[in-house]
Amino acid sequence: MSTFTTHDGTEIFYKDWGKGQPIVFHHGWPLSSDDWDNQMLFFLEKGYRVIAHDRRGHGRSSQTATGNEMDTYAADVAALAAHLDLRYAIHIGHSTGGGEVARYVALYGGGGRVAKAVLIGAVPPIMVKTDSNPGGLPIEVFDGFRAALAANRAQFYRDVPAGPFYGFNRDGAKVSQGAVDNWWRQGMMGGAKAHYDCIKAFSETDFTDDLKKIEVPVLIMHGDDDQIVPIADSALLAAKLVKHGTLKVYKGLPHGMCTTHPEIINPDLLAFIQG
Repeated sequence: MSTFTTHDGTEIFYKDWGKGQPIVFHHGWPLSSDDWDNQMLFFLEKGYRVIAHDRRGHGRSSQTATGNEMDTYAADVAALAAHLDLRYAIHIGHSTGGGEVARYVALYGGGGRVAKAVLIGAVPPIMVKTDSNPGGLPIEVFDGFRAALAANRAQFYRDVPAGPFYGFNRDGAKVSQGAVDNWWRQGMMGGAKAHYDCIKAFSETDFTDDLKKIEVPVLIMHGDDDQIVPIADSALLAAKLVKHGTLKVYKGLPHGMCTTHPEIINPDLLAFIQG
């Protein structure tokens, strides 16, 4: 099992397969690098080096009580990039992982470390409703997440994928029980404290300045039926903040579209990377 240890003693698990230009995948909450299985196998076959880590407190990494916020998440990625000596990497982040990508690229992406970035169903610029972000979700939504996690995390981690995450609550949806079970498995591998803290990290972190600082090309991909990160207050705003951005909106696709529709998402990722 491949791991490295950060400056504060946190052990970070990662996968590193193949050779060629590196693509680094950043998973969403409360999942793990396993959420990228389809994409990693696809790009490995295309001749890329594919890398994914379990964020601290998630998956097989240390179940941390501290450091469960975006600055530390980005610093952990920087440590991973240094550990693997990654150059001209493409960083692809889904949901919370999209916030991690934005913060990492803004702070550490210079000097040839990063070639391109992709934000998929991503949380930037900021999810929570504030005076400066009137279209955001009320804080009570995220308080509800915390309450559900604390009360019965195992049940909460059934309800989210069985419902809005993959759009399985929509009429006519083709439900994959395997996808629901795999989501639950990944979630329950992580630590409750880290997952609880991460709700604040993904909902209240303001990535506006990060997006403005990014100099590399950015692809922003979002389903217009995303029930977890509504498109109007995320992708549509983020696309206006990045210097070199491309926005792709997917009609009717859900938050977890990398899992439900890889036959659509993977070729579009490849075209952006090769473009």
